[in-house]
Amino acid sequence: MNSSTAAAFAPRHRTPGPDDPAARLSAGWCATGRPATLADHLRRYGPPPVTAVGNGGTAVPLVEAVEAAGLTGRGGAAFPTARKLRAVAEGRGRPVVVVNAMESEPMSRKDEFLIAVAPHLVLDGAVLAAAAVGADTVHVCLPRTRAAQSRELGAAVEERRRARLDRVRIRLHTLPHGYVSSESTSLVRWLNGGPARPAGKPPRTHERGVARRPTLVHNAETLAHLALVARHGADWFRRTGTPEEPGTTLLTVSGAVAAPGVLEAALGTPLATVLERAGGATQPLRAVLLGGFGGTWLPVEHLRTPLARRELAPLGATPGAGVLVALPHQACGLRETALVLGYLAAHGARQCGPCRYGLPAVAEDFAALAGGRTDGELMVRLRRRTGLLPGRGACGHPDGAARLAASALRTFAEDVGHHLTRGPCPAVDEPPRIPVPPATPPETWR
Repeated sequence: MNSSTAAAFAPRHRTPGPDDPAARLSAGWCATGRPATLADHLRRYGPPPVTAVGNGGTAVPLVEAVEAAGLTGRGGAAFPTARKLRAVAEGRGRPVVVVNAMESEPMSRKDEFLIAVAPHLVLDGAVLAAAAVGADTVHVCLPRTRAAQSRELGAAVEERRRARLDRVRIRLHTLPHGYVSSESTSLVRWLNGGPARPAGKPPRTHERGVARRPTLVHNAETLAHLALVARHGADWFRRTGTPEEPGTTLLTVSGAVAAPGVLEAALGTPLATVLERAGGATQPLRAVLLGGFGGTWLPVEHLRTPLARRELAPLGATPGAGVLVALPHQACGLRETALVLGYLAAHGARQCGPCRYGLPAVAEDFAALAGGRTDGELMVRLRRRTGLLPGRGACGHPDGAARLAASALRTFAEDVGHHLTRGPCPAVDEPPRIPVPPATPPETWR
């Protein structure tokens, strides 16, 4: 992603203050409007610190600083970052660090944007994490479909090599861009010479991963936050967000908003405020899709809900991959969901029953409902099949699809009744509002 491409996804150029809570990862871009070179990065941040900064300004181990900061993973699961670091550091053998920059969620562009405008912040985080766990190698996994991103990140790695900035080896890899290829065990399996498909557990990656060594897999955004915690300390990190979920997060906002793109927001920000920062709705809204294709539909009456797992949990939702899609009132939510489910069914790894049989069956039933091709048993069958998907797969792919389907039946209940009794609504014939990729399986897993 070059400067002009980055701008298409980026927050508006502005000059942030030194403690601007809405511009941490994106501070360099907001201040300059251009991707950061290594020289830019070092002027702003200096070299990666040997040890992290403590709350009192004293040097402390990185794991302790990250734990005090309350940093959690930004890839979707929100697992405590310090707990992962400790688990890998305590494993048997020399650890390995893997940067997950695959971003296989079709509606997300946050990691692509971050790596384009602040590549050295991500690489700093990876190098610091490697030092904290005792790793000698960092593997960066990128999607094969983003050749420009791979070239530009490769140039950033070469800048660091020439400057002799890092004591660990950084290797870039381009992987097939299937939906489940970004799952942590998919990355490990591919790096070990296999297909980029999820592997069953145990053993877990922190126990035995790449080359059977303890492996730390972190999302690119998580590592960039870690690099800032190391420099500024836990207290600084906690100045924004909520006490339970501190910090900021990157969000990809699209759909019926005036300025779609990637923005940075404090955790706990109301969903309505996020939409306003994306220029506001261009049409009256029916619902929003939160979390991406494996996320949750929320009706507009819930837009005052804070973007925080604690407040979203009663609604059956999470921030997920940091995706927010605004659906206009006249769109057919059932048809949009049917298209997404068709894509998810095609992109399952097909290694277990839920992906081979259950998800395609749910997608077929939902397509029938969206098209008004109903029978007396459709809803009973659809609800039963949807309920059977969660918790039965080798990965969380079927769970996300089931969550999406169930939330659509709740949020668009009025449309369900219309489609069952009177046929499809007129919006079925309109172009889809969500740009769903073709529902075709990946060409290769290797």
